Amino acid sequence: MKTSRLMPPTPPSSTSRLKENEFELLCALAGANLSPLRLERLAGWNLTAVDWKEFLRLAEHHGVLPLAARNLTGDLTAHPTNHPANHPANQDRSEPGEIETSRRLPPEVERSLRSSYEANLRRNLWFTAELVRIIRHFERRQLPAIPYKGPALAQSLYGDVGLRSFSDLDFLISPPDFERAKRILSEIQYRPAADLAPPVERFWLKNGYERSFDGADGKNLVELQWALLPHFYAVDACRGELSMENLLQRAGRTTVGGCQVLCLSPEDSLLVLCLHAAKHLWTRLIWLVDIAETLRLLVDHALVASRARVLGIARILGVSFWLVNNVLHEELPQFAQEMIAVDPRVSALGREFAARVARATPYDFESTEYFRMIMRLRERPSHRYRYLWSLISTPGASDLATVRLPEMLFPLYRIVRVGRLLRKTLF
Repeated sequence: MKTSRLMPPTPPSSTSRLKENEFELLCALAGANLSPLRLERLAGWNLTAVDWKEFLRLAEHHGVLPLAARNLTGDLTAHPTNHPANHPANQDRSEPGEIETSRRLPPEVERSLRSSYEANLRRNLWFTAELVRIIRHFERRQLPAIPYKGPALAQSLYGDVGLRSFSDLDFLISPPDFERAKRILSEIQYRPAADLAPPVERFWLKNGYERSFDGADGKNLVELQWALLPHFYAVDACRGELSMENLLQRAGRTTVGGCQVLCLSPEDSLLVLCLHAAKHLWTRLIWLVDIAETLRLLVDHALVASRARVLGIARILGVSFWLVNNVLHEELPQFAQEMIAVDPRVSALGREFAARVARATPYDFESTEYFRMIMRLRERPSHRYRYLWSLISTPGASDLATVRLPEMLFPLYRIVRVGRLLRKTLF
């Protein structure tokens, strides 16, 4: 795959102190197979100038602590032979080496990194075993479900379930299968995290997109998703190219924990990961790493670009690729560069999000600021109008919790929604 850079990496500056130095180091380490360019940067890094407490805090916040630990210590895991970067079709990429930095780490930092990696690995192995148990139970009941994120993503992208952190198991299912999936989960002691009356649950199935389930070992361990995004985002994913029916029809197979499970096609995975990162406004590095690793797969680039245009999310993909290139300093394939270049607003938006992720500043996802940013990501006026209307008229979980109404008065939740939005806007 021929690649070129849109922008050269920025070397660590002697004046970049405090969070900037630690964040840049974290960006350089955030990858499953580091390019020679990143290894070269890391080899010359002055580790004595690193505020390790801040570095560890940032690594935990951004979800890349396992990757940073492996890449700094060098011997926590062997480089996986089944990683996409080692696929024969991807061998035009230079083979990454190991970072000769572990001997320069303060002993207490190395112990902390190893301990964090091992704790994450133990937790992820438990989740992997639980994933296999749930999938096999679904299969016995002939219910198709795609494990989304979690162990399946860690194995397929990173070649090692210990190299990505996650806190639950997500399954994509067809909307009509929700009730049956809920009953099947109850057979293995999983219960909905929130008790909803049947009318409310029917309402939520129409307007929401996921429900969490508690198990014997903890709360919110499993999520069933019958849509990729909440209804108010007004992306035609639920009814069009990324409908659950189409995702299931195009799904492939991968092996997780010795069990064959369904997985998203590479093209669908790239689109879905970009949508997920955009929903959270790219506030964590791990979502950029996921996208960067997916770009290394054998992806039909023309098909991805075509589906993005049909869905009206080409700008979202462009911003995602800009951030991969300019925050992680990863090379991009030609089609990704073209998706950035075709939209003049992509670079400006990318700079805003890059500054935000570097400061590790979260958004209030029910704030006016957040809604305005999502609006700016919509590239067509018609989509912006639909988003605005859906935002105003589609009640969410917090609206339902504000007041309890009988089913015949559920349309009044739109008024509750408008009132809450106005209060946030004015006060």
